[in-house]
Amino acid sequence: MLIKNIITLTLNDLAIALKNKTIYLILFIPFFVFLSLKLVDSADTVFKKINVGLIQQETFAPVILQTIKAADKVFTIFPVANEEEGKRWLKEKKIDGLLLRSEKERNSLLLVVLKKESLLTLSIVESFSALQKAAEGKAVNWISDVRPLHAGEIQKQTLPTWILMLVLLVSFIIMPAQVAEEKEKKLLLALLQTPMREIEWLIAKLFLGMILILIAVLFLHLLGKFDPGNVLSYVAFILVGSFCFSSYGILLGFLCRSQASARTLGVMFYLPHLLPSALSDFSQKLTSVAPFLPSYQFYEPIKSILLEDGSMANLSIEWIYLLLVGLVTFFFSYRLMKKRWLM
Repeated sequence: MLIKNIITLTLNDLAIALKNKTIYLILFIPFFVFLSLKLVDSADTVFKKINVGLIQQETFAPVILQTIKAADKVFTIFPVANEEEGKRWLKEKKIDGLLLRSEKERNSLLLVVLKKESLLTLSIVESFSALQKAAEGKAVNWISDVRPLHAGEIQKQTLPTWILMLVLLVSFIIMPAQVAEEKEKKLLLALLQTPMREIEWLIAKLFLGMILILIAVLFLHLLGKFDPGNVLSYVAFILVGSFCFSSYGILLGFLCRSQASARTLGVMFYLPHLLPSALSDFSQKLTSVAPFLPSYQFYEPIKSILLEDGSMANLSIEWIYLLLVGLVTFFFSYRLMKKRWLM
């Protein structure tokens, strides 16, 4: 009897999970992780040549330059006009490392890489060490220093990812459930029987999402004592991003009849927006896919402002993109509300 009751209750819970669409997550999450892994650059068993950038007008030690050029089976050299262009290529993953002449030690190199603690960086340093031993037979490496592209504390380097995660959590998990709850409990229909207009309710809900995001970001900065860098640009981008994603989240809420469905749909939008953008630094494939997502257009400017002293003036395409996405999703939410969609 005991076992029969347990089986009956378990089957009943599974039926509820199927009805409120929670079960879809069980299939969606592994499928999405599988797709993401396909897009992450795999560690090829075939040897891959290392792409290094060399500044054309820079004066390197002749023995180093000749050895690198001779090792054409190990390195591919990309001439760059200056350090800024080299760093941009490094950021776009056109090259694996940028070589600069060291100012501290004569006849040595400074290696600039995307991530200092990575297998690729270790591979570059080891390759140079092997070349030097073959050319000069010395134990000391030509590379005297390795510098990451984004200087600063490790905690601060991860801050843009945490900011993106907070914004998406509020927008895709909290806001859709909030909207769907008011629909499910018929609170929204009741409000619409009053003189209140649809646009007023939508703007109030939009402000709610933006305020929640601002509180979450501010609280994170207070706890971590992180320097926001260019404050005006940072605040402006947080405001534009919170507008875009709050409006996006409200639209998702209008597409669902119940809170459970809204949470499921929210997760299905949350992961595809978070992972490709946050992991784009690690994969050239993801770097080519992620720019189509609004989350990437928010993540990259935030990273630029926090880590590279970027400014709002240089990020006009990104904030216009976010503004347009916010306006379009707000318009569709308004249309669904006028039609009393799934109410």
